[in-house]
Amino acid sequence: MSDFRREKYTKRNQEKGNNGTGRRFERDVIRPNEASGEYIEGRNAIIEALRAGRPINKLYIAKGENDGSIRMIVSMAREAGAAVVETDRRRLDAMSETHSHQGVIADVAVKEYSSISDILNIASERNEPPFIIICDEISDPHNLGAIIRTAEAVGAHGIIVPKRRSAGLSAVISKTSAGAIEYMSVARVANLPSAIKELKEFGVWVYGTSAEGQTDIWNTDLRGPIAIVIGSEGEGMRRLVEESCDFCVSIPMKGHVSSLNASASAAVMMYEVFRQRSVQ
Repeated sequence: MSDFRREKYTKRNQEKGNNGTGRRFERDVIRPNEASGEYIEGRNAIIEALRAGRPINKLYIAKGENDGSIRMIVSMAREAGAAVVETDRRRLDAMSETHSHQGVIADVAVKEYSSISDILNIASERNEPPFIIICDEISDPHNLGAIIRTAEAVGAHGIIVPKRRSAGLSAVISKTSAGAIEYMSVARVANLPSAIKELKEFGVWVYGTSAEGQTDIWNTDLRGPIAIVIGSEGEGMRRLVEESCDFCVSIPMKGHVSSLNASASAAVMMYEVFRQRSVQ
């Protein structure tokens, strides 16, 4: 499996901020089920966390805040790969436990993120063809936690999530995964189509899941180096992500419902990969 390993890995240029000016923020997407993560509040505390390399899922800042320290925090957060969300101050007040957030709250990851290179190296070290799960905007942390749990159970090498509009590695995900998050590498990327292109350069075949897939999973060879893409809970795969896949496959269904939720679809897909690899 040495073909899937590089001596020197060239990192993609990370999306950088511009000191908080001339840049649109991510849309306000604070959801109730995200409010149980671990937060750091206040400007100095967040600056020190960023300087220490603490992994941050999202940085929430109050609308209209644009002074020097906020610009510095936004720039540092973006350079570290965190999504920056501008939101109403009242929402920050509701999230705050200290009641002294100074217009900024950081949603801190419970675990450091990996890179695509790390995931491929895990496959190489196990002398196995890569088996990777790509989650396209899975925003419900319970779904992502369940996917992580199943991925660990079937021996997948890692999971890739987008930086924006995706659940981060929160305490909710840690609990839902039943501890599997401690054993599963999760990479967070700025652009999923670019990440898919990178995987293809390493010989990984990418299979999207769609009701309109060209074939069903029972009649698809899933034994080689593979990444499977699971679409979001409501919309499925985004168009550019679907177009980046090598194939689209469907899950056979007999009942009246037209689809499964994201974690159930992922479980069916992952266990079919596991079954096929087990009978080689």
